[in-house]
Amino acid sequence: MANVMKVIEILSESATSFEEAIATAVEETSKTVRNISSVYVKEQTATVKNGKVDKYRVNIKITFEVNQ
Repeated sequence: MANVMKVIEILSESATSFEEAIATAVEETSKTVRNISSVYVKEQTATVKNGKVDKYRVNIKITFEVNQ
């Protein structure tokens, strides 16, 4: 029997780092989605305020196995 996988797209941001934005997205998603197997970072952006990076933003794709 083949595994059925699903991919969802998630947006997240952090005031600290891209890594924290990714970790937060995975942690929050795992509260309602089970069997997460991988994360693909599609895009990284940042906002700037007063000449400094203000927010780190990521657009990620999370893959998980669908229960059958």
